[in-house]
Amino acid sequence: MQPTMKAPADLLLLPQWVVPVEPAGALADHAVVVQDGRILDVLPADAARARYDAAQTLSLPGQALIPGLVNLHGHAAMSLFRGIADDLPLMTWLYQRIWPAEKQHVSEAFVRDGTLLAAAEMLAGGITTCNDMYFFPQAAGEAFLQAGMRATLGLIVLEFPSAYASDADDYLSKGLALRDELKDEPLLSFTFAPHAPYTISDATFGRINTLAEQLGVPIHTHIHETADEIQDSLKQYGMRPLERLARLGLLGPNFIGVHAVHVNAAEIDLLAQHGCHVAHCSSSNLKLASGLAPVVELMQAGVNVGLGTDGAASNNRLDLFAEMRLAALLAKGVSGDAAALPAATVLKMATLDAARALNLDERVGSIVPGKRADLVAVDLRDLACQPVFDPVSHLVYVAGREHVTHVWVDGTLKLDNRRLVDLDPDDLTARAAYWRGKLTA
Repeated sequence: MQPTMKAPADLLLLPQWVVPVEPAGALADHAVVVQDGRILDVLPADAARARYDAAQTLSLPGQALIPGLVNLHGHAAMSLFRGIADDLPLMTWLYQRIWPAEKQHVSEAFVRDGTLLAAAEMLAGGITTCNDMYFFPQAAGEAFLQAGMRATLGLIVLEFPSAYASDADDYLSKGLALRDELKDEPLLSFTFAPHAPYTISDATFGRINTLAEQLGVPIHTHIHETADEIQDSLKQYGMRPLERLARLGLLGPNFIGVHAVHVNAAEIDLLAQHGCHVAHCSSSNLKLASGLAPVVELMQAGVNVGLGTDGAASNNRLDLFAEMRLAALLAKGVSGDAAALPAATVLKMATLDAARALNLDERVGSIVPGKRADLVAVDLRDLACQPVFDPVSHLVYVAGREHVTHVWVDGTLKLDNRRLVDLDPDDLTARAAYWRGKLTA
């Protein structure tokens, strides 16, 4: 009898646990098979060895293989502002420190270097996809492609001029041209990114809404971050920001509201009824003293909530492991319910739920055959991780980004045994030092 021919594969991964997110939980002694940048199969390790002839086999003893983390909100280039304006409330931080610094220093070169620095930090910490919002998105896109990282580029819109654009029409024109140029890049996607209700007029919101509907592109904006924002809206428009956006027709399944800290019960219902998504940035909200978002209530109402880091100027880390742990602990403390946001739920918020908000959940966010092979290996052999009763619990409550050993994006290795493959840390450190000199001159 002829021996059964094995099927070809590019990569056979053999971790101690596969944590697929779909379904929840961990699979012990299973393998993940990768071919042509996608997940070909998930099956018991012995069956995988018998069925597939892989060009490369990598054993990962004591490690958990998880989907690449998805950062639902950030400003990557602001990594170059890390620590420049600490211990200030949002509006003081923004108006007196950040916007003046941006006016003086932000350029294509600044955004390219800052985004490369952020991409290196995120990839080394297991983040394979990020949703970005900043000036010069073309430079950011070039940096993400150089790093080999999946990114959703925000087509930033403001009413006031910057080094990037002169007015709202100019921002939109440049953003649409960029989308047309890069829309076929497999690692890139796009959102319209009006900064916030307090920086965007009704007319501009109306135009963005029309374009978003025509092109099927999500809208990504800051919303209800501070109590002052709401009071200012009441004075200017006679209504709260979410009500204003609802009247303008912006709320819907393609709407990603960032922060949503100060939302009442009626507004939570409004977000749920329209199928909106929320990016929860707990560290940034705490550091700027913006408040505590009602995450449990949002999720109980049916709002899809993903996790974001915000920018390094207000966090000051691009670390979704830290965000997972903090989000879980805050939810328990605020709600008085120790069962609020269990580990599996929080891991899903940092992967599949965030991917869903970006319309990427059919491509990434879980370890399922047919999806792209965005994968992360997390080493749980460290003494501080012992003993391991439940690897999913450990991923949220014990492990940190320092335990990430390997990262793949689209099946391509980006972090190899804790060493970045495509980015040079010494080069990035030198770039950061150059900008520090310019910012402090």
